Amino acid sequence: MASVTRRPTGPTDHLFRAIDWLLAGLLLAMVVMVFGNVVLRYAFNSGIGVAEELSRFCFIWLTFIGAVSVTRENGHLGMDMLTERLGPGGRRLALVVTQLLVIGSCLMLVWGTWRQHEINATTRAPITDLSLIWVFGISYLTGSCIALLSAHTLWRLLSGRLSDAEIAAMGPRGEEAP
Repeated sequence: MASVTRRPTGPTDHLFRAIDWLLAGLLLAMVVMVFGNVVLRYAFNSGIGVAEELSRFCFIWLTFIGAVSVTRENGHLGMDMLTERLGPGGRRLALVVTQLLVIGSCLMLVWGTWRQHEINATTRAPITDLSLIWVFGISYLTGSCIALLSAHTLWRLLSGRLSDAEIAAMGPRGEEAP
């Protein structure tokens, strides 16, 4: 099934459009820094250390922020060998269990980041001297946002606002079930 791009309609859509632009900017910054360093190394036998460290930080942020965006699009990898054989009630139950597991995992991520906060806040990056909480603190945002998205899905499911067609479309590829 071909993907259809829809125009943003509400504040949440605009927020995620901005997140997608942020992701594109992080990717562009990474490409420019890494490519620039490659050219400098081969052409001038030198490099920029700050660019190497910042590109690594961009990659971490790109990965964690991208996970939030992909969660909203239901684009994470999944396996539907069991759920495709279940009826509508079984799929609903599987979705409840899945969302609860995701929320629990996200809470552990945020809690683990909180436990590491002081260490990351006092540890400095070797080249930029940036506090590493600016790098690894992204886990607060990622864990919280994914938990909220999962809680919203769970609320829609339990309140009857999630149709069987939408549940069937929540396969691992985000495609509609046959």
